[in-house]
Amino acid sequence: MGVANRLICYSDPVDHYSHRVRIVLAEKSVAVEIRDVDPSLGRARLAELNPYGVLPTLVDRDLLLYEPGVIMEYLEERYPHPSLLPAYPVARANSRLLMHRIQHDWCTSVDRILDPETDTNIRRRLRNELGASLASVSPLFADKPFFLSEEPSLVDCCLLPVLWRLPLLGVELPRSAKPLLEYMDRQFSRQAFQASLSAIERDMRSH
Repeated sequence: MGVANRLICYSDPVDHYSHRVRIVLAEKSVAVEIRDVDPSLGRARLAELNPYGVLPTLVDRDLLLYEPGVIMEYLEERYPHPSLLPAYPVARANSRLLMHRIQHDWCTSVDRILDPETDTNIRRRLRNELGASLASVSPLFADKPFFLSEEPSLVDCCLLPVLWRLPLLGVELPRSAKPLLEYMDRQFSRQAFQASLSAIERDMRSH
C-alpha cells in the first residue's frame, strides 16, 4: 500500500530540464522513484498525466506538477532542508533573477543547438556565442565554491545540466575560463550530482 504514496518523477533521461529537477531531488536526498520516459514514445502516457504531455512531471499523491520551475519551487517548500534558496527575500529575488538569466541567456541557446531543425550555420553561431558568454562570466566563479554562494542553490541546479552537456553541444571552454572549469570539476564530483545522472547522461562525458 505504501507504493501508492511514493513520490514519482517522470523524467527525460536526456533533457537538461529534467536533469535540473533530478539534481534538486538528489541534493535534498528525497526518496523518489525516477521513471525514465522517452518523450518520442511516451506522448500518450504523458498526455494522461498532464495536458501538455511534457517532461519532467512530478506526482506526489494527488498532486501533479509539470513545469520544471514550479516543480523545483515545490520541492524547496515541501522539503526545506537543506535549503536551496537563501533565507532573506532580497537574496531569494537575486537567485530567481539569476535563474531567469540562465534560462534567457544560455538555455534558449542550448535548446536551439540541440534542435535537429536548427540550420547548421545558426547552430555554429550559437555554439560560439554560448562558449564566449560562459567564458566571459568565468571570474564570477572564482571566490565561492558554488555559483555566487557558499552553499548549493537552485541556481546551480539550473546551470550544471547545461555545463555537463557542453561536449554534446560541441562547446569547448578556453583555458582562460579556469574558475568556471574548476567549478565544474568540483560540482560534477559531488555525490548529489553523480546521483542525479541518468545512464545516458553519464555517457555524455564517458569518452
